[in-house]
Amino acid sequence: MNSPPNAQFSHTGFLVRDLDTMIAFYTRVLGLVVTDRGPYYKGGEIAFMSRSAGEHHQVVLASGRTDALHASTINQLSFRVDSLEDLQTFHRRLLTEAVDEYAPRNHGNAWSIYFADPEGNRIELYAATPWHVQQPFGRPLDLSLSAAAIRQATHALLADNPTLIGQAAWAQAFEARLKASEPALPMAPEKGR
Repeated sequence: MNSPPNAQFSHTGFLVRDLDTMIAFYTRVLGLVVTDRGPYYKGGEIAFMSRSAGEHHQVVLASGRTDALHASTINQLSFRVDSLEDLQTFHRRLLTEAVDEYAPRNHGNAWSIYFADPEGNRIELYAATPWHVQQPFGRPLDLSLSAAAIRQATHALLADNPTLIGQAAWAQAFEARLKASEPALPMAPEKGR
């Protein structure tokens, strides 16, 4: 089998007990900014956070952590691929692997494949779309279609969404939000004082 397409580690998601407390911590300590927040399809809420206008989210916090239900707090490990066509290559490879919990999703701002590794850890492979819509957003994705058909169907799916903007416009607006959220650094005292 040929080498797989490029896939770079991008973000992590994990389950939390108190979403507001965790958001406040990551905002205060690491300077992350909430990019979107809303209902989580598995129940509760999900929040997306970033410090880069080039990445909608670098950390995903999902409510629902309980010691009884989850031995791990990891919600997902995510890898960004270079293109939709590369994601389709992974789709074909994963079908031959017969992985568990295989779930392709169209998030509007990304095309994703979710699946479990052999020990049940959730993995995401995704490619960015040219568009952004408020998250969470997710619809089934048929990766057996041509890349052109997927792009066309995604654009049609998003056309009536009032939050639809281009990725570049979203990144520019988020860059402004990041700059506005940065606290002023205290000045160092002069030597001898």
